[in-house]
Amino acid sequence: MRNEPGHASTFRLIVTGGGTGGHTYPALTSIRALQSRLAVEGRLLDVLWIGTADGLEARVAAAEGIAFATVATGKIRRSSNPLKMMSAANMRDMARVPLGVAQARKLVADFRPDVVLATGGYVAVPAGLAARMCRRPLVLHEQTVRLGLANRKLAASATRIAVSSESTLSLLPESARSVAVVTGNPVRPEVLTGHAEKAVEALGLRGFARQRPTVYVTGGAQGSQQINDAVRDVLPWLLTHANVIHQCGSDNFDALRQHTAALPAELAGRYYFTGFVGPELPDVLALADVVISRSGAGTLAELTALGKAAVFIPLATSAGNEQAHNARHLHDAGAAVALLGEVTAATLRDAVGPLLMEPSRRASIAQQALAHGKPDAADRLVDVILSAVSG
Repeated sequence: MRNEPGHASTFRLIVTGGGTGGHTYPALTSIRALQSRLAVEGRLLDVLWIGTADGLEARVAAAEGIAFATVATGKIRRSSNPLKMMSAANMRDMARVPLGVAQARKLVADFRPDVVLATGGYVAVPAGLAARMCRRPLVLHEQTVRLGLANRKLAASATRIAVSSESTLSLLPESARSVAVVTGNPVRPEVLTGHAEKAVEALGLRGFARQRPTVYVTGGAQGSQQINDAVRDVLPWLLTHANVIHQCGSDNFDALRQHTAALPAELAGRYYFTGFVGPELPDVLALADVVISRSGAGTLAELTALGKAAVFIPLATSAGNEQAHNARHLHDAGAAVALLGEVTAATLRDAVGPLLMEPSRRASIAQQALAHGKPDAADRLVDVILSAVSG
């Protein structure tokens, strides 16, 4: 995605952010959407991604052929105890920030971007500050309901702040609200184009009872021991009411196989478990009537864009407790069910049961979820990026 610097019809974009998929994939989706928009106008896109060498963003940029540069960063290890925030590791890392800012300033000055897009993560801070120093427009994108730490630090420097939820607007500093725009969280287009029958074929779901609802259980790429244990303990009951596709993570696969060996054949035929769901994910989501999952920002964006009824089990250790805030936001709106307390077989059964046995309740939650979804978020964010050039 790199073109001749002097080309008059080339749009120059610096992207910064990463560390996790939640910060990285919205950036990638936005780059692709911007490239497509510019191509319609006969224009080119020149991208430089500023990140960390060991972050997910480095691998994603390499796979996409995007120029990549690293800067020194300081990860702040958060704690509710102010004294723990002053740990030796935090002090050491914060001392690296000025070096990172100096490095980022040189990159921004040399590249001369039309816009700098920051999607969060601690790596975004040096490049975001450098954008202000070099007088380049800075667009922030926030995936979660509350501004993350990096975006809070950069809010005062931003030309535009793109947020994923209307609820975020009232949480912004007064001075930032005038530059805030609700775009939603960019969703990979392929997620929206799945076909249920393709999942049945690809996974060989011959024993599934199609008159019953299908539940998709996922704990993310690595799986979740907490979710796996709760589902395992309620599995015979669950399979009497539904088909289940369970993405359990490779570490949990063997233990689940041993546990499910004792299931009656009829129930076992309605249970498909796998360590990882890859390219078939859009088709699995199309087949699913109910999803049990974590409540990361990317997951919420996808499930609301699709209008899926979901039971969210937030990751308790997520930064700033973001997953719990995300889940509660949709729960309070009647657009999901959130398990915010202790997660047991009993609490999971109480949460999932009404969605399986009351089709009207399931449909109502799915409809509310869809009302919160923004499948065109990437295009909205491209509008914001292009508008930032003119100030």
